[in-house]
Amino acid sequence: MAIGASLRAWRERALLTQEQLAERSGISVRSIRRLEAGGAARPRSSSLELLAAALGLTEAERAALIGAARDTGAIGTRNVPERSGAFPSRPPGAVPRQLPAPPPAFTGRAAESADLERIPDMSTVVITSIDGMAGIGKTALAVHAAHRMAGHFPDGQLFLDLHGYTEGVAPVEPADALDRMLRAIGVPGDQIPGDLDDRAALYRSRMAGRKVLVLLDNAASEAQVAPLLPGTPGCLVVVTSRRRLVGLDQTRVVSLDVLPLPDAVALFVNAAGDGRTAGESAEALAEVVELCGRLPLAVRIAAARLRARPAWSVENLVERLRDRRHRLVELEAGSRSVAAALESSCRDLDPQLRRAYRLLALHPGGELDRYAAAALLDADLSDTGRLIEQLVDAHLLQEPSPGRFGFHDLVRDHARAAAIRDEAEPDRRAAIARLLDHHRYAASAAMDVAYPHERSRRPGKPRARTPVPAFPDPVRAGAWVEGELSNLVAAAQHAAEHGWPEHVSHVGATLHRYLYDRGRGAEAATLHQHALAAARAAGDGHGEADALVLLGKVHWWFHSRLEQAGELFELAAATAHAVGHHLGEVRALTSLGAVRSLQGAHARAADHFAAALARVRHVSDHDAELDALCFLGWHHLRCGEPAVDEFEQCVALARAHSDRNGEWLALHGLGYAHRTDGRFERAIECFEQALHICRAVRDQRGTLGCLIGLACAHRDEGHVAPAASYYEQAIDLAREVGNPSWEYEAVYGLGRLACVAGRAERALVLFHQALDLATTLGRPVADVRAHDGLAHAHHLLNERDHARRHWQRALDILTDLGLTTIGTDISYGDRITTTAIRSHLRDL
Repeated sequence: MAIGASLRAWRERALLTQEQLAERSGISVRSIRRLEAGGAARPRSSSLELLAAALGLTEAERAALIGAARDTGAIGTRNVPERSGAFPSRPPGAVPRQLPAPPPAFTGRAAESADLERIPDMSTVVITSIDGMAGIGKTALAVHAAHRMAGHFPDGQLFLDLHGYTEGVAPVEPADALDRMLRAIGVPGDQIPGDLDDRAALYRSRMAGRKVLVLLDNAASEAQVAPLLPGTPGCLVVVTSRRRLVGLDQTRVVSLDVLPLPDAVALFVNAAGDGRTAGESAEALAEVVELCGRLPLAVRIAAARLRARPAWSVENLVERLRDRRHRLVELEAGSRSVAAALESSCRDLDPQLRRAYRLLALHPGGELDRYAAAALLDADLSDTGRLIEQLVDAHLLQEPSPGRFGFHDLVRDHARAAAIRDEAEPDRRAAIARLLDHHRYAASAAMDVAYPHERSRRPGKPRARTPVPAFPDPVRAGAWVEGELSNLVAAAQHAAEHGWPEHVSHVGATLHRYLYDRGRGAEAATLHQHALAAARAAGDGHGEADALVLLGKVHWWFHSRLEQAGELFELAAATAHAVGHHLGEVRALTSLGAVRSLQGAHARAADHFAAALARVRHVSDHDAELDALCFLGWHHLRCGEPAVDEFEQCVALARAHSDRNGEWLALHGLGYAHRTDGRFERAIECFEQALHICRAVRDQRGTLGCLIGLACAHRDEGHVAPAASYYEQAIDLAREVGNPSWEYEAVYGLGRLACVAGRAERALVLFHQALDLATTLGRPVADVRAHDGLAHAHHLLNERDHARRHWQRALDILTDLGLTTIGTDISYGDRITTTAIRSHLRDL
């Protein structure tokens, strides 16, 4: 048969139009028409090769086509098969079935499997890349899914381990990979070219028109994979790699994370086998997989160890894995090892990247941002970002949210062990010191923006030695502190345990106001306890006294444990006096006076305030003097005595030092002094002056206090609408800036106002909100006030049982605290006593 008839027969068998064959082969439609019509001169061999590849001809068919073109008569009707399908027949022995056996006890990954098994439009070569850290289960998922999809690819399934990260084995060269794959699809060895490009071209030609699934496992890079990709539609390529292969175009990406807890437990149970976990508690099973980081390789190894030790229970295994120092050693079984898998991931990193991997693992907290990373690496942000990106692409570092980076627990253990092994101790300490310096500076800078007018009450801001974030406004400054708080606490603990006591005290004192406003009592206690321990270990009496005062304030402000707070303040005063720390002694005595006043020990309180004011003259610290005078004023109010003089002295002192923060605080106190004396208009004037100052200097916390003061004064005057407006403004601002302490006061006050106006249903809603906020803040006195408010509202509705329950709860809390009165009569106009509550309960 002539060339034209042969070409037409092959094209029709493949169910291709002339236009489709032209598109596949790159030969023009005009040339194909002329060839089939017999009007063309002998075609070039290169054109025939392209047509053969586009038609998917076998080697014999290709030779026949070329022979026909040479007028040899080698092709005849008997050589052209009938049209039996869309793809050409396969030569015997050239249908590879190379997939490994399905993984035993395959568990989970339902969503990822479904995604992989969703056969897409096959009009192009489809490439799917599965990436993830070492041991995450990439190969298991790929093989599992490939077996389930095999029926869609009748021309074979190729599998090749590229050994990108196999310990002791060099990655497979693309030319060697092509040699194996060409032999697998039936190309004799003596017909395989020696050149890489020629092998790749031949591979693409032989794969053309076939429906083959190609699984390339354990790839090292895009360069290793690219020559192994078919060039025409019909094939599905699945690549697994520990790196994100971002250089492969039009690739579907499946990035694997650790298993969800239920799937990790199921994998452990299945891998342990033979009912080995029967009777084990759900808690023990959950803990063992959590200690494995829910990493499939680690879970399987742990299960194998349990299976090999009949005498062990899961709890025995858990006890061994709890020791973080030896956890990676425990996660070895035969030739499988988590540590070895991670080591192979690091093998091809350049020296700078390996060092970044080690140094970043020294971070004492969880996630970190690029500024903390730059401090550890002693690098600029550009270089730091580049190194982080490379570690993320290698799945040695995770990016759980934009700009936040962290290690999987087992990877961190490996990296820290590498740091201890490969980094000299002075270099490790230098990296940590840079991080601590960064924390101190950034915390100070954030607090200067969030609380600008308390700057003089905080430790000085150190010099920045590494890049630091910008804080354009108080909201973003507060957001930084909130986001970094767990890291700041963890770093402080590390500093306390490793010889940086000054860091702990600096961070604790810097953040104290923020911690109070946000109700972060646990973090405050942790910081100040570490500061106290570090100061004592270093023999630092000044630091010890300061930490005792701050720790006492935690007991006072957060937990209303006045007796414990008083004991700490007494110890702080004695310690400060012994070492000549006059300012520390004044602060301790002032706080001690405030606590004794709240306890009703008025004579003792007056003595402490007098002692503080006597000593403050020796330190020339107007902040300390202002505090002592203000607290003395509040004490007089609590005793039912005039306090206008003390607060007017405070106003004069603040103005003498151009202290706008002190001025609004003094005016705020003066407003309450006038309010207590019944001079409501004068009180409103003081609160308005204080509010004007706070707004002028953009002190949002002060603004909140003044809004609530105005609301209280207007409420006392019977001005319900203005009072409600000020409370609502305070609620909106408190929510905007994230200040639950002042939000509580405003919500509580608005609830009281609703009660006064007879709107009991509205009051119930507000007091329940206040109770939720009190729970968030962890302040028992706030709970008492909310329960008392709820009781009053229920009583207005004649719901006696509900009222009784809330008053009883308020009484129980006060009894537990050892208090008979909470002095909200000073600040918020609602004195609550155990006597009054008992009277209410008797009347119900």
